[in-house]
Amino acid sequence: MATPLTAVHLDVVSSTQDEARQRFAGRPVLVSAATQTAGRGRTGAGWETAPRALAVSLAWRPTWPAEAVARLTLVSALAALDGFGGDVGVKWPNDLMVGDRKVGGILTERSGDVVVTGLGANLYWPQPPPGYGALHETDPGAAAAAHLAEAWGVRVLERAGAGPDEWGRSEYRARCLTIGRRIAWEPDGEGVAVGIAPGGGLIVVTGAGEVVLESGAVRVVRSAEH
Repeated sequence: MATPLTAVHLDVVSSTQDEARQRFAGRPVLVSAATQTAGRGRTGAGWETAPRALAVSLAWRPTWPAEAVARLTLVSALAALDGFGGDVGVKWPNDLMVGDRKVGGILTERSGDVVVTGLGANLYWPQPPPGYGALHETDPGAAAAAHLAEAWGVRVLERAGAGPDEWGRSEYRARCLTIGRRIAWEPDGEGVAVGIAPGGGLIVVTGAGEVVLESGAVRVVRSAEH
């Protein structure tokens, strides 16, 4: 069976997001790199890079309606979990976690009808900074990143192909580490996360009732537990 995407593996790029967007010519294109010099996270934040890391972005033109595109961040996170195994969970909406340690993240950007979704993951990091971790305790080697990159890209396209109403809500809820926790968000919100809405929003019970947080409208979600 023909691969549904064109894959390009590079040694160094400034940003796989930018490289994938520039190379897109109608067919899904996936760009991975051993090193990024200007990688970025959600809301433009910098990205901490492990000695052995995965940096990959997929540029494509989904058939989903514009109002559902934000949901693709959650779809891309599920595609990453498909390849990472059962120890990895997701902190809503886009952080990949092992316990309380961040091991990866998803970034989705849209330009017109073209979406570029990126995955950054720490494969091996013998001395990570506080709050960070890696998927492997020993170095998996240089070939591991390219293999994971292509498998992830294919799974993103497969999962998205199910349509915006079958994006994997129940799977996401089962792997979401935010559910059941007291959280806070800017500027002054606080409550207990209790579920995932059909559209991918985080359902939170507050003192004033139930609200749904949308990933595109909330900048920071953090634990409020002491």
